[in-house]
Amino acid sequence: MTETKQEKQPLSLQLCAPRGFCAGVDRAIQIVELALTKYGRPVYVRHEIVHNKFVVDGLKAKGAVFVEELEEIPAEHSDRPVIFSAHGVPKSVPEDAQARKMFYLDATCPLVSKVHKEAEIHFRRDREVLLIGHAGHPEVIGTMGQLPEGTVTLIETEDDAHAYVPKSDRPLAYITQTTLSVDDTAGIVAVLQQRFPDIVAPHKEDICYATTNRQEAVKHVAPKVDAMIVVGAPNSSNSQRLREVAERSGCKISVLIQRASDIQWQDFEGVRTLGLTAGASAPETLVEEIITAFAERFDVTVETVHTAEETISFNLPRELRDMIAPAQAATG
Repeated sequence: MTETKQEKQPLSLQLCAPRGFCAGVDRAIQIVELALTKYGRPVYVRHEIVHNKFVVDGLKAKGAVFVEELEEIPAEHSDRPVIFSAHGVPKSVPEDAQARKMFYLDATCPLVSKVHKEAEIHFRRDREVLLIGHAGHPEVIGTMGQLPEGTVTLIETEDDAHAYVPKSDRPLAYITQTTLSVDDTAGIVAVLQQRFPDIVAPHKEDICYATTNRQEAVKHVAPKVDAMIVVGAPNSSNSQRLREVAERSGCKISVLIQRASDIQWQDFEGVRTLGLTAGASAPETLVEEIITAFAERFDVTVETVHTAEETISFNLPRELRDMIAPAQAATG
């Protein structure tokens, strides 16, 4: 007597679009890969190029060596290229590299560099600068490090905004970390503007287009599904914000995972609809891996939910533009 194969439970999977790599992350990874091709191995990278272990491990396998500080690079390798991560670095880092006569490539996301320039302009115009962001995040460390120590005040919450006391009678200006929750930041800005009506805002929103687009996609999908998975690393700010956005949008089961092997299957018992997205530093292959894992256990139907189109790309550093086709080098 043959056993009847147990039927899989149906699962409707709503795949957010856009998701995953943004232009800044794509550019940063490309810088490391092209540097390895042009200059050979090893190429050193200060801090994780982007916050994703899968990406970092893949670059390590190709010959990238990751360090936290320049002093970790052996003296005999001081002529090897060193790359600064997409999150940006304090001004002291390239100055240190120059003092050590190192050749460096800057993979800072151009949208982060924009915030750096804003900070410098405010400082030159004798404004007191407030930075809305999360303490300890590499981007925040890099942005605060554009100005003399003690001249930027970090505002993390609405309570901070309520409690803030200006240091002088100088005009105020604020800038923001690029990977924050759009809603959280709006609340903090509202407090600052209510307390200080003349505070100078960015000419253009500092929160990057990719962060905004991915959060909007989650807001669209999360209220309609039983559970939401965000593919990303625990130390990825934009990924953590996506999980929080899903939760606030009414999705009770909202989890951040790095790989399919991290899935806690008991969390998805009884789930009939699932939302899936990925942070800006998570490659598409990890999304596909998770879809495959669910397809092994459920009868999965995948629907892609488009909420925005992204066509932005950024120029590579001049030193690497000879490595790509002229037409591609011209796009930015």
